[in-house]
Amino acid sequence: MTLASFNASPPGEAVAVMLSCCASRRFAGAMAAGRPYPSLAAAEKATRTALEALAWDDVLEAMSAHPRIGDRVHGQSAAEQSGVGDSSRAALAAGNALYEERFGHVFLICATGLSGEQMRAALGARLGNDPATERAVATAELEKITLLRVAKALGA
Repeated sequence: MTLASFNASPPGEAVAVMLSCCASRRFAGAMAAGRPYPSLAAAEKATRTALEALAWDDVLEAMSAHPRIGDRVHGQSAAEQSGVGDSSRAALAAGNALYEERFGHVFLICATGLSGEQMRAALGARLGNDPATERAVATAELEKITLLRVAKALGA
């Protein structure tokens, strides 16, 4: 899809495109309602604004659509997690279990360009965060992922 076709698409289609970037219905609705965007930069600014307006429940909704780091996945998550090798999977699975027990949600990290070892180190470091700090970190990671996906979805 291009930015022009996104701008011209029916509302339901625009929402679906944005849900593929971030699974928060509030985010997708805001992005669809904010059209037309004159440029990718304007769409990226709107992305940041929409994400900043999300409540924690909206962030949890978005995170619930993300597979665990290290799981065998397909589609855009597979490309994003391409740095995870078989040697990292078991360690990431164990770390994911500890993280989910501690924080109550999936460990979210913008995996693009990271090795399995880097993701594992970040997971270990983030286990030491208090819940409020980790909410902020997870939300920032969601923003990174969403910005990459919006740019890709709109033809950049």
